[in-house]
Amino acid sequence: MQVEFHGAAGEVTGSMHLVHAAGRQVLLDCGLLQGRRELEARNADPFPFEPASLDALVLSHAHIDHIGRVPLLVARGFDGPIWLHGATADLLPVMLEDAASLAESEAQRANRHRDPEQPPMPPLFTRRDVARVLPLLRPLDYDARTTILPGLDIALRDAGHILGSCIVEVWATEHGRSRKLVFSGDLGPKGTPILRDPCPIEQADLVVMESTYGDRNHRERQATVAELGEVFEHAWRERGNVLIPAFAVGRSQELLYWFARYWDEWNLGRWRIFLDSPMAGRVVGVYDRHHELFDAQAQAVWRQWPSPFRLPNLHITATTQESMAINSISSGAIVIAGSGMANGGRILHHLRHRLGRRDTHVVFVGYQAEGTLGRRLVERAQWVRIHGQDYRVNAQIHTVGGLSAHTDQRGLMEWYGHFRGSPPLVLVHGEDRAREALAGEIGQRSGARVTLARPGMRCEV
Repeated sequence: MQVEFHGAAGEVTGSMHLVHAAGRQVLLDCGLLQGRRELEARNADPFPFEPASLDALVLSHAHIDHIGRVPLLVARGFDGPIWLHGATADLLPVMLEDAASLAESEAQRANRHRDPEQPPMPPLFTRRDVARVLPLLRPLDYDARTTILPGLDIALRDAGHILGSCIVEVWATEHGRSRKLVFSGDLGPKGTPILRDPCPIEQADLVVMESTYGDRNHRERQATVAELGEVFEHAWRERGNVLIPAFAVGRSQELLYWFARYWDEWNLGRWRIFLDSPMAGRVVGVYDRHHELFDAQAQAVWRQWPSPFRLPNLHITATTQESMAINSISSGAIVIAGSGMANGGRILHHLRHRLGRRDTHVVFVGYQAEGTLGRRLVERAQWVRIHGQDYRVNAQIHTVGGLSAHTDQRGLMEWYGHFRGSPPLVLVHGEDRAREALAGEIGQRSGARVTLARPGMRCEV
């Protein structure tokens, strides 16, 4: 077995790893690159392999940096099975249709300012391309070992990152010899609300592991939740609004969970709460259909009043007009809107209207990749550019990292520590600073051979 690394190899987006085994080619993830303009421009590049030559695709979870180029893969010739968890199969069309809509809108905006003599710029992919993906989906349950090709088996284990997120185990048998690869996908922290803890695994011949927070540890979650309540109280006293850029899958649902849990303590009944994302509204429906995947604590919270998705003052805005109307509310609004790194979606319109006001509180609750608007704001930029215009930043910026859907250095080391014999480890999905720190810690403590993946690099299993 061999693994080639073609994405999230020195960066935190664009997950894509090609496995050669038993005479077959299986792709693990096919994600979108996000961040700097030049980085995102690479999404339209040809794949570093022939899509039609792939025998199967396995998806770890539904975040767009893990699934966002699947429509392109299919449009360029891939027509094999796409293996994924059942909840991911429900989330995938929601995510991809939203991404297609954004791509179509961006192309229209760019073409309005294009020289008439230049050919129009096409969108990266369209909703029609997304429709061609759906018949290829092959949903699986957790913990069921499945033969996907002759000589190749996989099993999906709970990664505790978002609903349906998976650790992928791959067994390859050829000439009577069996080898095993374990791909972590994205790992969630222990004790994450709603979700179960990541599944420990004991045996592998090679481990491919994410390293997003490989150089740091998160604040204790309860301290972060307490800080969130303090932000709301401060904003209420200032008669301001709170803007929360949040991914439609995972972070938005966790925020609503905490709102329900601390409804009385935070006096949230006095606020108007907006989940300003048609996609997040559809995702809420998927979560409602998959209560069996929740941890015991979450199931208890869902039975109490108010339940997270049915807060009495929660407005899930569907139309553009409803979203625009939020900007006329001068105070008393909490707005959760995509995207989580503020590099697209409706949050940009709210930031344009509110960044210049000192009574606005912008709360970042997750990782901000290099080159994104979110990264510039958390680094305290005084001016930022949105849709071609510069805006002064007078708003108060808060970073509450304890709500991350990614585990931290401690959690990554603990998860890897379950493997017997310290198998070789390849680190992906992290900036070099994070990967180098994690590689040093794991290498020193376990003696494992740790490699930092680079684009095009190939590893033997």
